Amino acid sequence: MDPRRLLIFRAIARAGSLSAGARELGWTQPAVSQQVHRLEREAGTQLFIRSTRGVELTDAGQALMRQADAIASHLDAARTEMDAYAEGRRGRVRLVAFPTALAAVVPDALAGLARTHPGIDVTIDEAEPPEAVEAIRSGDADLALTFRYAGEPFDPDLPATPIGTEPLRLVLPAGHRAVESLEDLADEPWVAGCERCRIHLLNVCSAAGFTPRIQHTTDDYVVVQALVARGLGVAILPDSALRAYRHPGTEAVELPGIGERILELVARPGTERVAAVAAVTAALTPVA
Repeated sequence: MDPRRLLIFRAIARAGSLSAGARELGWTQPAVSQQVHRLEREAGTQLFIRSTRGVELTDAGQALMRQADAIASHLDAARTEMDAYAEGRRGRVRLVAFPTALAAVVPDALAGLARTHPGIDVTIDEAEPPEAVEAIRSGDADLALTFRYAGEPFDPDLPATPIGTEPLRLVLPAGHRAVESLEDLADEPWVAGCERCRIHLLNVCSAAGFTPRIQHTTDDYVVVQALVARGLGVAILPDSALRAYRHPGTEAVELPGIGERILELVARPGTERVAAVAAVTAALTPVA
């Protein structure tokens, strides 16, 4: 039984006549009458008693009307639910981000999103940018918050949207002698982070005329600061790491020449027009 004919039947029954039903549907009366005849053939019984006053439902018509009402109700519910997804009031987004962003950037963004779009369900996972991009490529994530240093190549197959920059700070033990340039730290031991951060450290130190003596390596910004606080090395950390946690035994110094990080969002191809992904992107942009 064609559900479209059931909805036409329902409109006629509610309007009380073929002509009134036709006007409501925006059809001609002969076209509506033809659909009713076809529906009655499908049902195998008469659905309407026709008179000069309009139409009246037979017992079979009344039974079918209940089914037509149920179908209309389900369609209305489907339309309402689809509108919620289309308008960004509902949806699920899998977000992956690097550790310091998860500590200092993402929580504020998701808290704001929960107030404005409570129906969007965001799940988060932690990964450094190369792994985050791979999660996008494999379909394991919808959106990735990543960073790269100036001059680093980007993936042409997965366009990234810049959403801001993040300054880098020189982290020294509290009470350390004044430092005016990286050259002043040529003889100091260094604490280095992930591979990409370590490459950046080598590059900026090389530009300053020396090769840093990397004494310790850790991705944990809390550990980095603990080592620095005890005089076991100096380091460069992003601003987000210092916002997430600040060891009282350290001091952060702005120093020319140590660069900054470019923050970017990478979306899974095909999600550009998904309202929930757009809402999460909008929430992350001002926070970053």
